Amino acid sequence: MSREEAVEGIQAYFDSGDYVAELARRVAIPSESQKENNQAELRRYLEEEIQPGFEAMEHNCEIFENPVEGKGPVLLATRIEDEALPTVLGYGHGDVVRGLEDQWIEGLNPWVTTQVDDKLYGRGTADNKGQHTINMAAIRRVLKVRGSLGFNSKFMVEMGEENGSPGIFGVVEANLDKFSADVFIASDGPRISPERPTIFLGARGCRNFELVLKCRDGGHHSGNWGGLLTNPGIVMAHALKSIVSPNGKILIEDWRPPPLSDAVRASLTDIAPSGGVDAPDIDPDWGEPGLSPVEQIHAWNSFEVLTFKTGNPRQPVNAVPAEARANCQLRFVAGTNTDRILPALREHLDEHGFEMIAIEPPPPENAPEFNASATPPDDPWAAWTADAMERTTGKKTAVIPSLGGSICNDLFNVTLGLPSIWIPHSYSGCSQHAPNEHILLSEAREALAIMTGLYWDLGEGGTPGKKH
Repeated sequence: MSREEAVEGIQAYFDSGDYVAELARRVAIPSESQKENNQAELRRYLEEEIQPGFEAMEHNCEIFENPVEGKGPVLLATRIEDEALPTVLGYGHGDVVRGLEDQWIEGLNPWVTTQVDDKLYGRGTADNKGQHTINMAAIRRVLKVRGSLGFNSKFMVEMGEENGSPGIFGVVEANLDKFSADVFIASDGPRISPERPTIFLGARGCRNFELVLKCRDGGHHSGNWGGLLTNPGIVMAHALKSIVSPNGKILIEDWRPPPLSDAVRASLTDIAPSGGVDAPDIDPDWGEPGLSPVEQIHAWNSFEVLTFKTGNPRQPVNAVPAEARANCQLRFVAGTNTDRILPALREHLDEHGFEMIAIEPPPPENAPEFNASATPPDDPWAAWTADAMERTTGKKTAVIPSLGGSICNDLFNVTLGLPSIWIPHSYSGCSQHAPNEHILLSEAREALAIMTGLYWDLGEGGTPGKKH
């Protein structure tokens, strides 16, 4: 009975094809949470795949109905070995974005896993079915070798993350004792680069909104009226120019986070973001001056114009358009004053002479909001987890303060008050949310070893201990 035996066994499980087969079953369930009237598939994923998996590991499972009508349920699996032991809360989401079946490469189907060299294609392989399947398999392996975990295990799987996690705060807040733990350890998102094991300690928040300028009803002939009528596209372009510099620097002071702490800077000194061979080249002069690329994405705020429409882009006509609309987004790190995001924007527009531009909510499919939260890089659990991962891989673990994207980390870090440790098993070139989503099988194999070693070490004692 040893750590080495557990790790070797999980790699044999992968090499046998059992991991791919297990994941293929889960990918085959089209659990699209953004699709109307898909509740049966969301529930089926929990009842046919997740609940039996945890019950086989002697976890007690409870499925909570979502307090938001028509939204996906939440499962909590619980195994308490000894109240004196630390309790670890895990997480995954079994829902996926829309399949976009007609947009995948010929020969690929989002609901059928297909291997091409090191890539395993299928919707949910990276986000998040492949990742929580890795963690569940690692827990199962430790139980098989040791006969017990040596810690208390709680693991929740929600079915609405891709829809903004509606109702999940209500579920947890109504059942705080059931979800309570000493540390949160879960997997989602990408590594800093495919080859480097990574921890991220929080997530940036996200606010989407639209800027709208309607000058009149209908367009008017540009020959007869050009030069006489305000062009909303031109006005909107100038408004956007007042918000962000030509090189991407945010110009609204309340949208800028506090300066980077020494601990954050130190954690990022030897890290360089990489999305793999198919990733775009980084533009070195874009963003906040003086920050490195990794500081920009993991420790600073960014403003993006996602769409900008005036007139009819698909069929331009010789007319002064009536309206301009820009769909915008602010990604922000912990420490940003979220109460000031939209009020500061309103004040800024007014001060710069753009009182006529309205701020409106985004369309429903672009509406989810996430708050920012993070565990400090010098937290004892962060150091302990990084060391445990390095014992398995022999590689230095990258520890970054925030995921570049957004997820409901504040539920665990703020509502439950837990140190939050995310160990991603994907990479940024995985095409999550897009056609041709995939995982790298080499990375998945290493991730299985990492998580098995980590869960083994959690049961050996010597962890930072219980919260209380």
